[in-house]
Amino acid sequence: MSRKLIFTQWLRIVVGLFVFAFGVHLTILANIGLAPWDCLGMGISMHTPLNYGLSMTVMGVVILLIDLLLKEKIGWGTVIDALLTGNFVELFNQIDPLPKNEKIWSGVLIILAGLAIMAIGQFLYMRGAQGCGPRDSLLIGVGKRFKRIPIGFVEIGLWAVVLAAGWALGGPVGIGTLVCTFGAGAVMHVIYSIIHFEPRAIRHRDIVEVTRALVRSEK
Repeated sequence: MSRKLIFTQWLRIVVGLFVFAFGVHLTILANIGLAPWDCLGMGISMHTPLNYGLSMTVMGVVILLIDLLLKEKIGWGTVIDALLTGNFVELFNQIDPLPKNEKIWSGVLIILAGLAIMAIGQFLYMRGAQGCGPRDSLLIGVGKRFKRIPIGFVEIGLWAVVLAAGWALGGPVGIGTLVCTFGAGAVMHVIYSIIHFEPRAIRHRDIVEVTRALVRSEK
């Protein structure tokens, strides 16, 4: 693996995360309910001393540990995801390029558009083959245990479990929450079927493997 290829993959990861973050921004802009993971984070904050932000951080660490148990690789893509995605979302929230939605049905359409853009962003950065963010690694890890089930439907099941846990803890559930839970996987399935992309088929390289390749290419 050459340095040029590694840097090209890093650039692809950054672009993919930027696209993904815009999709996340749209789901927030829709203004009709939290996504399942956010619902769970709010639910956890209601029963612990942790605030919402810390709840999401702790949850991310726990998910990362589960990823390791599922033998998913932690690569530079995982690190880049952790450093950039939240900041990209915040950038879009600060710029706020589109007017805030006030209607339910337009909110549903905005969420579906956001989910489609998120799926495209995931495609772009997963193709970098240097690891995924904790939640996407969890999706891939679980998906490998159910190989005959399309990855989009695996996501529906995973998000439904997350939603049930968040709801049981008292997290807020709105129409947008339900649209995200059942729409994200369906949108992902349609888009990935069209472009013939199977995330579980990618062989990701971990941090050690890529770093060694960088060191060798410098000699």
